[in-house]
Amino acid sequence: MLHLIDDLTSRASAAFVAAVAVVIFGVVLALNGFPSSWQVAFASVASSVTLVMLFIIQHTQSRHQLALQLKLDELIRASPTADDQLVRIEVAPSEELDERARNQQELHESLRDRGGLEIVEFPYDHRP
Repeated sequence: MLHLIDDLTSRASAAFVAAVAVVIFGVVLALNGFPSSWQVAFASVASSVTLVMLFIIQHTQSRHQLALQLKLDELIRASPTADDQLVRIEVAPSEELDERARNQQELHESLRDRGGLEIVEFPYDHRP
């Protein structure tokens, strides 16, 4: 069900339909003298839809992040020179992440100092 809602609401036409509905509701509300009960109903519906969409977006982003992480892990496993300890590093304690980040920074700096890492600078108008 979440995937269906995500598929339907992630289209540009869904945003257009929502905008048209809000404009129509605003016009009808104005024509009827802005009854307070309608305003409360609209605010309640809008808040409810926003809350549900928040959870749907979070679910979708979590799935995409997991899929991306699995792909990256597979690339690490497939590379003979890659550090296999980096597979599933995202669940490591913060201290380990900080230490690995410092080690990577030191490695990059030493490679630059020894000329083993080429720094390529592109002009601002260069588009890859």
